[in-house]
Amino acid sequence: MTTTVTAQHTAAAKALAGLLPSSVPLVTQLAASVPFERLGSAVTASFVGTVSADFALVVTDLGSVDATPDAPRIEQTDLLRPALDAAAAALGVGVLGEVRTASATELAGDVDSITFELVDAGRPVGWFVIRVRENGTVMAPASTIAPTASVGGRLGRINNVEMALTVEIGRTRMSVRDVLGLEPGAVIELDRSAGAPADVLLNGRLIAHGEVVVVDQDYAVRITQILDLAEGQN
Repeated sequence: MTTTVTAQHTAAAKALAGLLPSSVPLVTQLAASVPFERLGSAVTASFVGTVSADFALVVTDLGSVDATPDAPRIEQTDLLRPALDAAAAALGVGVLGEVRTASATELAGDVDSITFELVDAGRPVGWFVIRVRENGTVMAPASTIAPTASVGGRLGRINNVEMALTVEIGRTRMSVRDVLGLEPGAVIELDRSAGAPADVLLNGRLIAHGEVVVVDQDYAVRITQILDLAEGQN
């Protein structure tokens, strides 16, 4: 592993670990490699934005998604996409492409890739491989990149790309078993009190706060505060 580990690599790995379906928060640490036999069926995706990247996620033990015989099957790509969305959002504005199961042998073997081990109570439960690119090429360490274009000019290339704007009124952590046990009428307690402002997220990144209102019998959100970059990363 010869590529310099930057703050972007680390932020993406931590964001991903925070949204993986685990009973406890996972710890990320640098790893030399992923066991070769695990690379054939990784969950992969590419992110395109002002900074682009290729991702591969290999999980070995995050709890069974078929906890009960009659439980509906959840595809691994659907189960892990929120975590990859979080990793992408940590890199900035952009679009995460199709999440699919594929071999990650080439990506994991690239000298420009960084591998993080995902650790649960001291035992590895997966690996996250990330290769950061800028303008379609593998990104050099930040100190060696010459300013060739303004940020506004680079963003102009994706002006017409549709982004996912989400309003979140709260969240909670649940085990896969509890999720599969949900039935109509079940009540899920969130981590936010009634009347607290809702979060407005752009591709998973917090950009504003607002209050939920009703407009012509449809729900809407009235923006009450726009956050700057530093606030949105908290």
